[in-house]
Amino acid sequence: MAKNKKPSDPHADREASNYSNPIASRELIMEQLAEVGVPRTMAQVAAMLELKNKDDRIALERRLRAMERDGQLIKTRKGSYGLVRRMDLIKGRVLAHRDGFGFLSRADVGDDIYLSSRQMARVFHGDEVLVRLDEDNWRGRESGVIVEVLAHNTQQVAGKLVEQSGIQYVVPDNPRINHDIQVPPGAEGGAGPGQIVTVEIIEQPARHRKPVGKVTEVLGDPMGPGMEIEIALRSHDLPWQWPEEVLEEAAQ
Repeated sequence: MAKNKKPSDPHADREASNYSNPIASRELIMEQLAEVGVPRTMAQVAAMLELKNKDDRIALERRLRAMERDGQLIKTRKGSYGLVRRMDLIKGRVLAHRDGFGFLSRADVGDDIYLSSRQMARVFHGDEVLVRLDEDNWRGRESGVIVEVLAHNTQQVAGKLVEQSGIQYVVPDNPRINHDIQVPPGAEGGAGPGQIVTVEIIEQPARHRKPVGKVTEVLGDPMGPGMEIEIALRSHDLPWQWPEEVLEEAAQ
């Protein structure tokens, strides 16, 4: 039986110029996965590319993870990698509505896809996700089910610290953030109930879990002078701290 020929990489020169230890290009990996037509484990992809060296396999694993992060591949629950386009998945950014539902702004061409409040329970506004279309439509619009969260893009939130029945949480000022952020005992950073704070997200939301955070900054009382501006700066990711060299130059 004739031995299969090692696949030729049309982008080998590009990879060699970019990396001291070049690995198979993304294009070749996607081409090989398209040929077999079904998801493959990292070891199976390595075998397809005839990679036997340990360093080559480590480099391949890093590349597969990067392709998964960028939405080119999806990793199944069994640990296999498949092409997103072959699994009818759509990549995009979450747009949250103040009423709890949301939409997927597609990375490709097409109308926004409706996301129910149940789907929105596991993401923040601005997160990058993979979605499959649901059978049911919403008001004539396609609806989707979140399959994978590719990137959590909300790392801090400004809002009011509330205590109720011994449980502390921050109610975000940004109306697009529909999650209250739970604050464990000892993580309130010296803030008291009713004060405006900035909270760092330490656990992202999940289907059956609210986000958890710790207070990193106490802005003050809600009616304090300039508070609306302070909240707006932090709620909309606007720069509010200047580098020391800029401050020194301004003082001269």
